[in-house]
Amino acid sequence: MQNHLLRKGNMNLYLEAFSIFFKIGAFTIGGGYAMVPLIENEIVTKRHWIAKEDFIDLLAISQSSPGILAVNISIFIGYRLKGIPGSIVTALGTVLPSFLIILAIALFFHNFKDNEIVERIFKGIRPAVVALIAAPTFSMAKSAKINRYNVWIPIVSALLIWLLGFSPIWIIIGAGLGGYLHGKWKTKGQKSKVKP
Repeated sequence: MQNHLLRKGNMNLYLEAFSIFFKIGAFTIGGGYAMVPLIENEIVTKRHWIAKEDFIDLLAISQSSPGILAVNISIFIGYRLKGIPGSIVTALGTVLPSFLIILAIALFFHNFKDNEIVERIFKGIRPAVVALIAAPTFSMAKSAKINRYNVWIPIVSALLIWLLGFSPIWIIIGAGLGGYLHGKWKTKGQKSKVKP
């Protein structure tokens, strides 16, 4: 990956990264989660700038960090590609389309807010947004190696958040602590088997 990035001119990479995130930001409806499969397709699948496993890790860090998911992941990817200048370029590419679109809507919204055609368009878009959010969930589950032994973790986490109103922050802290303790217990078990 590094050799591929070094062969590209700095300016070309900045422009390409900016245009990718600008295009995704301009044409994705539904927020950060709807952007995830598009970012993954452009950065991981098409250009191979970041490995799939690294992308999943960056996504986990982005979700755990305060702020907007789409902006967080664009910053982390930009930083991974070209440091601080790269993170500024990718963040601008992500934020600028939304800013311009919201500015235009704020200026002209009163002209079409009660328009029946606009209302029907939004009714049609909503189910598609649900699909865009659901698609990366299955893809991430596959990459995270969810199997019959650990499938209970995402199910219990989702139920705690949805039914009982638990904060996702506590779920992340609990899952991290559980993973640490499980890894320590597993290592201890392996060491005891090695001893004569």
